[in-house]
Amino acid sequence: MFIQTEATPNPATLKFLPGQAVLETGTLDLRDPADAAKSSPLAERLFEIKGINGVFFGSDFITVTKSDGEWPQLKPAILGAIMEHFMSGAPLLKAGETGGNDDENEFFEAADEEIVTTIKDLIETRVRPAVANDGGDITFRGFKEGVVYLHMKGACSGCPSSTATLRHGIQNLLKHYVPEVVEVRPV
Repeated sequence: MFIQTEATPNPATLKFLPGQAVLETGTLDLRDPADAAKSSPLAERLFEIKGINGVFFGSDFITVTKSDGEWPQLKPAILGAIMEHFMSGAPLLKAGETGGNDDENEFFEAADEEIVTTIKDLIETRVRPAVANDGGDITFRGFKEGVVYLHMKGACSGCPSSTATLRHGIQNLLKHYVPEVVEVRPV
C-alpha cells in the first residue's frame, strides 16, 4: 500500500491519500480524542500520536492537524497508523457511526428557501470540490438577513487563509450569483 501526502494551505494540517475510499458518504471532523474513541478506531489511534489535535475523513483522503511537533517527526507514525488500519481490513467507523451530514442544524426563513437552494447548489458544485482538494470541507449552516453562515472543517478549520477564502472567494462567488447575499461568515 502506498499512501501519498500533500501539503494543504494550513501549515498545521497535512493531507494523506491512501489510494482507496475512506468515507462512503459525508465527512467526519474529529477535534477531540474522546469523540474519536467513540467514532473511529483509526481516528482514536491517530490521536494517540503526541501532538495531533484533529482528524478529518473525506471521501478519499484523511487530513491530520497538529498542535505541536514537526511534520518530519510526526509523518512516519501517522503513515504507519493509516497503513496498518487499511491493511487490517477493519472498518473506519465503529458500529452505528456514519459520516456527518449537518443538515439538521441548518437555519433559514421559509421565505428564503429558493435562495438557500441556489446557495447550497453553488457550494456543492463549485466550492466543496475546491476545498476538498485542500484537505477540508465546507457546509452550509444558515442564511439570515443576507448573511450566509458556513461551517469549515478539516484543513480549513483554523487555516490562516480561511478568512481570505471566505471573503474573497466564496463571498464574491455567492454575491455574483445570488444578489441577496451581502456577507459570508464562518460558524
